[in-house]
Amino acid sequence: MKKFFLLAVLFLGALAASAQYMPGKPRKKYTFPKKDEESPYVLNVTKNTDEDAEVDACVTRVAYRPYSELLTEINELKRMNSWADTTYQRRFTQLPVGGQLTVTMYRRGAANADPAYLSLVAKDKDGKEVLNVPGLTAGNGRFWNRDLYMSKRVIPFVKSEAPQDIILTINDAKTKQNFEYIIKAQ
Repeated sequence: MKKFFLLAVLFLGALAASAQYMPGKPRKKYTFPKKDEESPYVLNVTKNTDEDAEVDACVTRVAYRPYSELLTEINELKRMNSWADTTYQRRFTQLPVGGQLTVTMYRRGAANADPAYLSLVAKDKDGKEVLNVPGLTAGNGRFWNRDLYMSKRVIPFVKSEAPQDIILTINDAKTKQNFEYIIKAQ
């Protein structure tokens, strides 16, 4: 009887220790938005890329690349690879005028890493909606590490007349959580 009781306590303790996200539990926010390590144009408002978020296996990241950076990249690729003019023109016409957003999500389980659960809304300082994506392209995540799966989607961003801060909110329908960012649009 003691062994059964001890085994049950250990099992329940291990179950409680495996911190999983609580659907609907709001994310904590930084006192001051934190600059993202990978993208200099993005500020994280919600705490979603720190160690706590990796423990509960619910991380969403955003990277922004302005048009000028994308143009420089294809110019260098043309120079390095000796592209024909038609290849360069095709790539040039595919460049999004406002730059591009890359949304990366890490979740536990391939089915949970489906980007179709994410919706994006971007607003300027006045509260005017500049981008609304009701759902990203569906698909399962690919294995990343340990028990995490990753999905990545690239979205063309809207062109702004002048450099400004855009507030981006990503809503995850599966976890019922919002992730907030400030994009320094060029």
